[in-house]
Amino acid sequence: MLRALRLLLFWLWAFTQAGYAQTVTEEGEYILRIGGCVACHTDIDNDGAYLAGGVAFDTPFGTFYSPNITPDKNHGIGGWTKEQFTDALTKGEGPGGIHYYPVFPFTAYSGTKAEDIDALFAYLRTAPAVSQPNRAHDVPWYLQFRIVNKVWKFLFFEPKATPADRGEYLVKTLGHCDECHTPRGWFGTLDYDLHLTGTEEGPDGEPVPNITPDRETGIGRWGMSELKRYFRNGMLPDRDFVGGLMAEVIDEGLKYLRPEDSEAIAKYLKGLEPVSTKE
Repeated sequence: MLRALRLLLFWLWAFTQAGYAQTVTEEGEYILRIGGCVACHTDIDNDGAYLAGGVAFDTPFGTFYSPNITPDKNHGIGGWTKEQFTDALTKGEGPGGIHYYPVFPFTAYSGTKAEDIDALFAYLRTAPAVSQPNRAHDVPWYLQFRIVNKVWKFLFFEPKATPADRGEYLVKTLGHCDECHTPRGWFGTLDYDLHLTGTEEGPDGEPVPNITPDRETGIGRWGMSELKRYFRNGMLPDRDFVGGLMAEVIDEGLKYLRPEDSEAIAKYLKGLEPVSTKE
């Protein structure tokens, strides 16, 4: 009788653990999507393997290529511990003390909740491993020494606090919208006085729009329903559709937003101080 009871308790525990693990990995996939990781780490234009990297980012500081984040042990993150993964996201520091270029948005991810990092790491361990080597960045000679990144972090990087508001957390931390929608200074630092006001020199040299609620140059004339529809399918208020990198961000990320998160983002953006970029 006692043996049967122990066996029953064991199976109940195993069933509970399996359900918990499934819940965590499902949440991890969701975080991966809304965090923009799929669009940045999957070379969609060239039919690249899922999360195997190789996406080119043309910047004023050179061309950077996203790394392989599949669980391959030779070229991906299969040999990483959760602590190393956390350091990469929140400190911009990889195994062996390597310092990442700030084109990787660890500056935003530094405020990510610990439970979200845990879920993301758990999901990535279940993704298909792809043995694809990482491509070297094409940058000027003076940026090829990673010590430059350490100096940059010492001068300009301060870990962010985790926003309490869900919309702010999704926009500023997980979604890292500032990275594209906020102008940068000479050293690649974000000008937070012009938070989310757009820039003429976005990724690949393309202009990025003002997403503050200014009625003339921003999204002030957009309704909440129009914003949420935009997140789902990229449709603009004039019934045209967004293109370029933002289309990929929507197709591979924002369209997966849960209704409550879509609502939270729209409310946060509409509640910002309007800033005109009209000269």
